[in-house]
Amino acid sequence: MRDWEKIVPEYDRRIYEKAGYKGKQPFGQRPALLIIDVITAFTGTKPMETLDAIDEFRSSCGKAAWQALPHIRKLLVACRKSKVPVVYSTSDPDFKAVFGNATKRAAEPTTASEQAVQFPQMIRPRKDEWVVHKARASAFFGTHLTTYLTRKGVDSLIVTGASTSGCVRSTVIDGYSNGYNVFVVEEGTFDRSPFSHLVNLYEMNSKYATVVTRAEALAHVESLRAVPQLRAAQR
Repeated sequence: MRDWEKIVPEYDRRIYEKAGYKGKQPFGQRPALLIIDVITAFTGTKPMETLDAIDEFRSSCGKAAWQALPHIRKLLVACRKSKVPVVYSTSDPDFKAVFGNATKRAAEPTTASEQAVQFPQMIRPRKDEWVVHKARASAFFGTHLTTYLTRKGVDSLIVTGASTSGCVRSTVIDGYSNGYNVFVVEEGTFDRSPFSHLVNLYEMNSKYATVVTRAEALAHVESLRAVPQLRAAQR
């Protein structure tokens, strides 16, 4: 049993299982990798304990972000080799400066700064990879993400990033609502609250997505290199 399953009391798990909230979706043949809000505002400039990290950026997730980054990097490299489309999301600083945060928490100047919306060097997007600038939690809300995915012929989503309980979950729900099979990479997602991270993995796996390990996601992405028509379609 995985940590995100253990966090839920046995009685609650029995209720979910009896009600049918279990089961895996099949992987698609034309996935896209979504890297949600892996920016300095959520990672901080270096690994720190979360209570210290939020002195630098109040939205920071501390060490959890830096533990997830190598997993995201490995999956990113595999997706690039397999010609799987990669989409990044970041907050829109102009919107935030006028209308505030994606959550009800009061905005502060640091999260609207240029540094706050930069991507860590190890996963920085290439010039041919699209960056969604979003105003709210979901990468779908108020953006052209659905149009982009349709043009690319995408049939499923592999989701990484932050925070598990916020922007990741919102994007997962909207992705499922738009008809995609959604796969959340447990080692590639992170949250400022370890408890909230695990509970939300359980909830997403129960209702809107399939939570997979990095190894599972990696094996599927690497298997796509043997499908010539996929490579041609996603160029």
